[in-house]
Amino acid sequence: MPTEPSTALITNDIVGLGLIAATLALIFWAASGPTPLLKKIFAWVPALLLCYFIPAIYNTAGLIDGHNTALYNPIARDVLLPAALVLLTLSIDLKGVLKLGPKLLVVFCAGTFGIMLGAVVSFQLMSWIHPETVAGDTWAGMAALAGSWIGGGANMVAMREVFGTDATTFGQFAVVDVACASLWMAVLLFLANRATQIDTRNGADTRAIDEMKARISAYEAQNARIPTLTDLMLIVGVALGGVGLAHAIAAPLSAWFKANISWASQFSLDSAFVWVVLLSTLLGLGLSFTRARTLESAGASRLGTVFLYFLIACIGMQMNLLSLLDRPWLFLLGVIWMLTHILVLWTVAKLVRAPLFFFGIGSMGNIGAAASAPVVAAAFHPSLAPVGVLLGTVGYATGTGLAYVTGLILKWMAGA
Repeated sequence: MPTEPSTALITNDIVGLGLIAATLALIFWAASGPTPLLKKIFAWVPALLLCYFIPAIYNTAGLIDGHNTALYNPIARDVLLPAALVLLTLSIDLKGVLKLGPKLLVVFCAGTFGIMLGAVVSFQLMSWIHPETVAGDTWAGMAALAGSWIGGGANMVAMREVFGTDATTFGQFAVVDVACASLWMAVLLFLANRATQIDTRNGADTRAIDEMKARISAYEAQNARIPTLTDLMLIVGVALGGVGLAHAIAAPLSAWFKANISWASQFSLDSAFVWVVLLSTLLGLGLSFTRARTLESAGASRLGTVFLYFLIACIGMQMNLLSLLDRPWLFLLGVIWMLTHILVLWTVAKLVRAPLFFFGIGSMGNIGAAASAPVVAAAFHPSLAPVGVLLGTVGYATGTGLAYVTGLILKWMAGA
């Protein structure tokens, strides 16, 4: 929610929402290829990428203020994201997800290890390249960033409290977090559009994913129908009703864990948002075993995907492309850290012949957790979004503990 006056040209959230909606509509119209030139452009530039970067340009140019608005938090994060999770999980093929096999978990764990190793590597390299960057309490800011990149925002705040990170340092690393994670997410969205060619060239084993996609497509082809008003009302009712139920349970449940379970914060169980994500996913999963699954034939996952695209745009509108000019060396530290993570992940994925989807979701399950992992997963195929949720949830559970270990190592390296 807005906390201070904004200097952006557009400060009315309703106007901002209209701008985002119109922008998304224009992007998808252009992506449909109404002219030969646009068809060529969108053969190389995925629409999903523009849905992310154009709002970022709006924010950077001062047209909107992505941080001083309710569009991302609470509307997109607390309403549209869980609504999308309910609708996308509603049609999940749970047996198909389990058939994806252990490679996915191996790649995800490699991504987590890459984050921990990247913290050490980037700290050491920057101590040689530009020692001032890692002087003072930089290590504490890095510990907080490790919490975010292994788990999520709740884990990042937890690390700030544990290590007493200075507010200014924390804010600077929040910028590094958004900038590096956003750029990497954009790269993954771009690569997702070329997953088939990349997997073919690398000889990756995509049989489990292809079978899952084929089953989903066959089910949709056999059962698809033109949705009636009743269908649409049921879809919206299930989605938003599920969101309301998840929030109603999450608030007291997280408060109970915080008050009664000493280790709750280590697994982010004292975070209402974590419970909203978990409960929304579980609700959709439960409904997938009932007649509610037939709503998929009327377009439930398509509406869920619409919600995801709004979420992507709202995430993008928080990014300021010029925000690192105050302390640019931190950006280099973040890039080295991220590249280490990518190198470790790529090496393991190559060794086990994992498809690009495993690589992308293994990374974003750590870096973006449950807020961004399903977005990247859905870029490969809407039916794969729940896989992103599952891995993002694992990241939330492990983020605090592993980030704490990383922080202790960084503290020792800094001699603090």
